[in-house]
Amino acid sequence: MKKVFDLIVIGAGSGGIATARRAASYGASVAIIESSRLGGTCVNVGCVPKKVMWNAATLAHGLNMAADYGFKISREGLDWPLMKKRRDAYITRLNDIYQRNLNLDDIKIFHGHGRFIDSRHIEIAGNDKIQPIEGKHILIATGGRPTLPDIPGAELGITSDSFFELEQLPKRVVVVGAGYIAVELAGVLNNLGSGVTMALRKEVFLRRFDASLREGLMDEMLNAGVNILSSTQISCVEKQNDDLLQIVTSHDQKLKDIDCLIWAIGRTSNTDAIGLDKAGLQTTDNGFIDTDAQQNTAVDGIYAVGDITGRDALTPVAIAAGRQLAERLFNNKPDAKLDYDNIPSVVFSHPPIGTVGMTEDEARERFGDVRVYQSRYTNMLHSLSDDKKKSSVKLITAGAKEKVVGIHVIGEGADEMMQGFAVAIKMGACKSDLDNTVAIHPTASEELVLLR
Repeated sequence: MKKVFDLIVIGAGSGGIATARRAASYGASVAIIESSRLGGTCVNVGCVPKKVMWNAATLAHGLNMAADYGFKISREGLDWPLMKKRRDAYITRLNDIYQRNLNLDDIKIFHGHGRFIDSRHIEIAGNDKIQPIEGKHILIATGGRPTLPDIPGAELGITSDSFFELEQLPKRVVVVGAGYIAVELAGVLNNLGSGVTMALRKEVFLRRFDASLREGLMDEMLNAGVNILSSTQISCVEKQNDDLLQIVTSHDQKLKDIDCLIWAIGRTSNTDAIGLDKAGLQTTDNGFIDTDAQQNTAVDGIYAVGDITGRDALTPVAIAAGRQLAERLFNNKPDAKLDYDNIPSVVFSHPPIGTVGMTEDEARERFGDVRVYQSRYTNMLHSLSDDKKKSSVKLITAGAKEKVVGIHVIGEGADEMMQGFAVAIKMGACKSDLDNTVAIHPTASEELVLLR
């Protein structure tokens, strides 16, 4: 068996696999090490199964609105076990596709836990027959895992990973957290019929997002029946005599008869058990690995991409950064690197959020000369319904030419419309460019080219 590789990748998640396959396409000999299922967080317990659940919750909302459009249907209860079975089978098919693609690219897959012996050699725990392997280049792409709080009874709750192991729809759920994972899970469960309470450590959720988005989403979630407890921390979790949970808050409030507690309070980098010290590397206080603009670490020949770098924790970011790294190392493009500015993202909340560029506060702090255009409207989907959910769009421009530096959308279609507008921002579009674009009517997207 080959012992020396042009590239060793530790972690077969989105970023690791993308880098490995791009490098192999240029003739590099590549090994990839993974201790769990291929595809990493995104495929197995993140983006993909989350989107399946979001689709289910969106269908549930559509069934609720069907009568407004004249459909005489009786909505039967969700068959959660059937849905879970089909979702899990879909994920398994994706795992198999990753396996086949890596095999076709002649990438050697090692199933086990990769750990540095020194800056060029990796040992693979879990298989005593495998000798350490050597890499001319080594990429760390180990991702992260959900964080648990250090409080009594924390183990009685589950994480966002364990959410996908639930065998039944819980009746009463408490979601602790204020990031996008927390609002997504809360929205899904609420739409599917659970009674949901969110506990936020501070006043609002999605604090890094534009105020128009977090305020709009909070209004819609409250209107949809989600109970939101602001400035609330969990002190302890106890099991009742009936095996349900009692959750005690920092205000000495007791949330009783809870059958599911979900911790969504952040993620911890998987950098603590891979022997970084043996390679001459250290992490930041937050557990991240510092890299420069081209993904180089402090040790020559060792690189890092994805969540462990502390940059935008998004699957497409890890993929793009990894591919650029492979271009630089194996395709004679010495200047190749990912541009981390104006990265678009979507929160699959209910309703969804799409955003790219700066928030209004960020733009004012940086440019001073800022003009904001915004509109609030009711999507035509709700035209026949008494439930008039509000959507909104916000355009932030800077300078005399009104260069677009931020776009923020909440409402139906926000997730799909944002990709095209992100291209426009990346190309340096100004407000006049949007004004000169003919609207597509009737759509939600047209709101952004009709702002005055």
